[in-house]
Amino acid sequence: MRMNKPESLARQLKLIRIGNSTGVILPKELLERLDLQAGDSLSCHQTPDGLALAARSDGFEAQLAEARKLMKSYRNALRELAK
Repeated sequence: MRMNKPESLARQLKLIRIGNSTGVILPKELLERLDLQAGDSLSCHQTPDGLALAARSDGFEAQLAEARKLMKSYRNALRELAK
């Protein structure tokens, strides 16, 4: 989602126990603003300022699947190039 004016999305988020894992609760307003819903995937990247969350797109998943297929096909060549 692109915005004309950058606005702060800073919110205090709460971590909760989910089984043996820990999850984070995203407020409804934030989910609506970012056009996210339960079941969507996010990627998390460490930045110099902390963490950045980004919605994972279907296009990214398709590109990743294609890259994995190519790497499998050219495994030997890639192994030789890595030496």
